[in-house]
Amino acid sequence: MAKTTIDSEAIRALAELLHDTGLNEIEYESGSMRVRVAKAATVVAAAPLAAPAPHAAPATAAPVAMDPADHPGAVKAPMVGVVYHSNEPGAAAFIKVGDKVTEGQTLVLIEAMKTFNPVRAPRGGTISAILVDDATPVEYGEPLVIIE
Repeated sequence: MAKTTIDSEAIRALAELLHDTGLNEIEYESGSMRVRVAKAATVVAAAPLAAPAPHAAPATAAPVAMDPADHPGAVKAPMVGVVYHSNEPGAAAFIKVGDKVTEGQTLVLIEAMKTFNPVRAPRGGTISAILVDDATPVEYGEPLVIIE
């Protein structure tokens, strides 16, 4: 059985990065070593589940809300980081709901490892929803904006 040495400095650095970015989990791989650091899940409040309703058809069917991640106009985060709506505090946001955007226009910035990366519109259209708040952490693939 091969003995694996643990790089405690690397784990501390990952834990600090996890804390600084507000992420819940981070994974790092180098060669044959893979380290995953995750926060423990906590439940703030839980509501009791309601008993299932009898098998009766509703009088009118309520529209089913679409998951923003499945929306065809969803622009998703290309990386993990912190999203910003403007290029500096107090400046006007790049976009707001109702704005018309063109392909390639900057929608938001994502800060990752002290680098600000623009997220650009993949197509032209109208902003129908901004799904993330300014200065909040985002995960890879998380929907940021809906372009109709």
